[in-house]
Amino acid sequence: MSATYLNALGVVCAPGAGKAAVAEALFAGAEHGLHAEPGWIPEHAPPLGGVRTPLPAISEPLAATRDNRCNRLLLAAAQEIETDIRAAIASHGGARVGVVLGTSTGGIEEATDGLATYRRDEAWPADYRYAHQELAGPAEFLAEWLELAGPCYTISTACTAGARALISAQRLLQAGLCDAVLCGGVDTLARLPLNGFHALGAMDSARCNPFSRERHGINIGEAAALFLMTRERGPVQLLGAGSSSDAYHMSSPGPEGLGARQAMRAALTQAGLEPAQIDYLNLHGTATAHNDAMEAQAVAAVFPHGVPCSSTKPLTGHTLAAAGALEAAFCWLSLRDGRLPPQCWDGLADPELPALRFTEVGMRLPDGQPHRLMSSSFAFGGNNACLILGDAA
Repeated sequence: MSATYLNALGVVCAPGAGKAAVAEALFAGAEHGLHAEPGWIPEHAPPLGGVRTPLPAISEPLAATRDNRCNRLLLAAAQEIETDIRAAIASHGGARVGVVLGTSTGGIEEATDGLATYRRDEAWPADYRYAHQELAGPAEFLAEWLELAGPCYTISTACTAGARALISAQRLLQAGLCDAVLCGGVDTLARLPLNGFHALGAMDSARCNPFSRERHGINIGEAAALFLMTRERGPVQLLGAGSSSDAYHMSSPGPEGLGARQAMRAALTQAGLEPAQIDYLNLHGTATAHNDAMEAQAVAAVFPHGVPCSSTKPLTGHTLAAAGALEAAFCWLSLRDGRLPPQCWDGLADPELPALRFTEVGMRLPDGQPHRLMSSSFAFGGNNACLILGDAA
């Protein structure tokens, strides 16, 4: 099986836009990214991880059909690595460069505005485009902007979609269908999912508090994380990936975390690694009662001797379909900088959960190489995905 590398990374999320700003906030545990946001949920102002930096405009002719916030987030991430992308296209040709993205919201917020206007006026607004709400939209936009003709599709498996996009991109390269793939995830804040999670009673009215005995639910955020993956040696290697679907319940994970364990162990097997060789684990860590209980049990089972770990969602919010790619991006930054994201919480461990080895501000990867980092994502429907990134071999 040929090696695959994550040669370039573009990222934008609540803590900042671009690798430098995101890394500075991530490793400091800076909590400036979440703000109370009225207007999304009637009579509530939950903390949300909205991107506050200006986003690039989409120029004509694409603006006529593709201009929505989701695509502008994606464009911001793509422009950060545009030089690398254009070089890959020049080297391989547009027909050999693919696009695989994860999303769940796409342009549904713009579609919601259009539907509201239609209900009020019995006519669609002039700027309404049905394509905004099509899940394929972000991948198609990126391919159209870059004039690509390789495989182009979107994966929508809720909170594992971004991670699964990387897994699918790796398969395209290993099958010889592409020489380079743009892969990652993008999702935006939108009333439909926000009010849905609120109706489920899953949202915390304060900053989320993963694995604490005082945890009360999630915060939602938005983000785009985009990688250029190739078979050409780069700074970070995708060493292994695992996935599973335990189909335990439509929205609740299996309480013993069997599917999560299966995905983590499958990633270790593909990478040819033992659990003790993992230097850090980015937890899914949503701060819901069910996820954190399941995940703590799964981590304790797979890593009986412990592993340094943290949930980064108190810094970004849960970015839904972008989360798996965004948290893989955090591992990419950790490998580059040698620093680890801290666990940001109140320090009140839940006595009902297995104890985990949480990281703190200032912690670094151990001296020497190679380093291997794992990121886990778990989604509605028992959909599980796990990635292992490491220093290039």
